Amino acid sequence: MQNLWTDEEAVLFPGDLGQRVYTSRLLGRDKSLVLHGGGNTSVKIRERSLTGAQEDILYVKGSGRDLEHIDADGFSPVQLNHLIALAGVESLSDPAMLNEMLTHMTKASAPAPSVEAILHAILPHKFVDHTHADAVLAVTNTADGRRRIDELYGSLVIPVPYVMPGFALSRLCATLLEAHTTGEMVGLVLLNHGIFSFGNTARESYDRMIGLVERAELYLESRNAWNIRTNDSGIAVSKPVRPPDVASLRKAISDVAGKPVVMRSHRDARVMRFIGRDDVSSISQQGPPTPDHVIRTKRVPMLGRDVAEYAAAYDDYFRSSATRSASPLTRLDPAPRIVLDPELGMCAIGSTAREADIVADLYRRAMDVIERSTALGGYQALPADDLFDVEYWDLEQQKLKRGAGPKVFTGEVALVTGAASGIGKACVESLLSRGAAVAGLDINPAVAKMFTRSDFLGIRCDVTSPDAVVSSLDTIVNSFGGLDILVLNAGVFPPGAGIADLAEEAWRAIMTLNLDSNLTLMRESYPLLKLAPGGGRVVIIGSKNVPAPSPGVAAYSASKAALSQLGRVAALEWGRDNIRVNQLHPDGVFDTGIWTEEVLAQRAHHAGLTVDGYRKRNVLGSEVTSHHVAELAAEMCGPLFARVTGAQLPIDGGNERVI
Repeated sequence: MQNLWTDEEAVLFPGDLGQRVYTSRLLGRDKSLVLHGGGNTSVKIRERSLTGAQEDILYVKGSGRDLEHIDADGFSPVQLNHLIALAGVESLSDPAMLNEMLTHMTKASAPAPSVEAILHAILPHKFVDHTHADAVLAVTNTADGRRRIDELYGSLVIPVPYVMPGFALSRLCATLLEAHTTGEMVGLVLLNHGIFSFGNTARESYDRMIGLVERAELYLESRNAWNIRTNDSGIAVSKPVRPPDVASLRKAISDVAGKPVVMRSHRDARVMRFIGRDDVSSISQQGPPTPDHVIRTKRVPMLGRDVAEYAAAYDDYFRSSATRSASPLTRLDPAPRIVLDPELGMCAIGSTAREADIVADLYRRAMDVIERSTALGGYQALPADDLFDVEYWDLEQQKLKRGAGPKVFTGEVALVTGAASGIGKACVESLLSRGAAVAGLDINPAVAKMFTRSDFLGIRCDVTSPDAVVSSLDTIVNSFGGLDILVLNAGVFPPGAGIADLAEEAWRAIMTLNLDSNLTLMRESYPLLKLAPGGGRVVIIGSKNVPAPSPGVAAYSASKAALSQLGRVAALEWGRDNIRVNQLHPDGVFDTGIWTEEVLAQRAHHAGLTVDGYRKRNVLGSEVTSHHVAELAAEMCGPLFARVTGAQLPIDGGNERVI
């Protein structure tokens, strides 16, 4: 465990709240301590209110805020004395507790306080840190975890038996603190949950956290339960996986979830070694290292690919545990969030690519804890009922009821060709804005860095190479789980040449890119599109030259016309597979790569128009941009066009020859 404090950095964060921000970020940098909104920190500060009165304020991390990137606005200022008084109340539901905290904040725009705010308040120290340190969890998640904590820490910490996070935990800790606080005590260990440290300065609390976790690491190391990955390099990754096999699993999971999902596949040596353990069917089905995990990962992963069996088992789990609830519960979907399969590896499932990444990160840390606890003497998670109580927590149920609906393409996967510029790039943006995970193909290597976000995958690909197309589809399926939407946009508009002067080479090159490559993409995408949970969709970006060709562009016009016919036949053939195929025919789109300001000025001058007039030379007198084309392409993939296939729409502001 590395202590990351440096005086050079610390001086950049003045004041008590600044120091709280700094050490919170230090904790967040270490993924073995906290992940994705986990953990919480606080500082107690005396401030003068607008009325001039002095009051003690607890600045506690806002619920769900990420410690690694937190700033001062990520902390919730709550009146300390009111929180301390709440700890003396006999009983308090979690919604009522949250209401009390929200109504006693001194800043209305601050995030909701951490559910552990009362516990932070009653700890008699200025700074308090709470993490879910892997090493501590590996010690506590064993049959004799309490004894081991006593052996490891002695009087340095108070061991706290597991109770539900929130008010019940605060009450229990208040009782234990009153009975067991000593001058040596520097922390609390919450069994099957995490660890607290505290101090009079931010550095003291942080140093104590690092020291306590390092003790746990050394304890595990001394018992041959720390270095669990020494032989990863010798693990053979499974044989190549057929993309339709992955897409089939994604469809089955989506059907059970009642919505499309993104599925990330992981087949690295570390994952495959865990899946290949002889006891994986036992250790993976105990439950997660902390109850917090269950909200993201569900109680257990699915072993193999029998989604129906997993869903039936989840229904049994829900029915048996829900009977203890005093009020009706809204059952969550019964689909797995983690799949462990000897061929497919670890598949992480989420409504979005980011959610799937979070699920994967959490389970990777869980694998470490599970294997270390197993080596220490046997992994033991909390009973199913305790995990259920967190999964169906009042506060989580409230979030479900008030949560905004998902974007129209949430959980869906789109592929756009010619994605690095112009209409293709605009299509990527329109699909991303509607919630899709999007892969963009382009021969321009800049496509790989076009967006830095988990729901975009840029792949340099020469679409005229069938091998490159197949390889790209493999990558897309491994990254997102399947394919729902295909936007065929890649193409070339060559310099003008009459038929009498059209070279064979130029003809073939244009046909290869504008026509043949799209045949390859459609053929190779078909097995995936027919497995799309909501039905596959194809949008072909054609051209005004299909209904109204122009002289001097015979190869371009012919290639686009042939592509149009290909799309019409696909609509006829693929309708039985619930795949829609529609086409757009743009014209006068001048914000693409071929239209430089110089070329545009020349063409406008040749037509006797201003540049602005040339841009709007259509029936409506309005400019058509890449964004306009992309928005219509995206809409053609949505519910408004759910009963439309084989359609061809112009988007040109009105062209007299087309009309």
